[in-house]
Amino acid sequence: MAKKAFEGLTESMFYILMAFLKKEMCGIDITSFVESKTAGRVKIGPGTLYTILARYEEEGLIEEIAVDGRKRTYAITKKGIELYYTELSRLKSCVNDGESEAIR
Repeated sequence: MAKKAFEGLTESMFYILMAFLKKEMCGIDITSFVESKTAGRVKIGPGTLYTILARYEEEGLIEEIAVDGRKRTYAITKKGIELYYTELSRLKSCVNDGESEAIR
């Protein structure tokens, strides 16, 4: 059975999508957000970042809203917001399942 696109995001993918929830961002803004949000636990290099952004744009999860030289600014779409909350719900279920099985 083929896996659906974006069924279970990687940690980097999840945090990149999260970065767009409050405002549009460019690449450096995204990497700064992720590093700050995770206290340095998640670091995203340019290759990973721009590969994910291209895929997100191709799937209609984000859209490019401005270009200033090499700086490109993106905003999340309705589809991207829906995917974020679907993934958030999935992750909460995983945590709840894990906590219910934890040895006390």
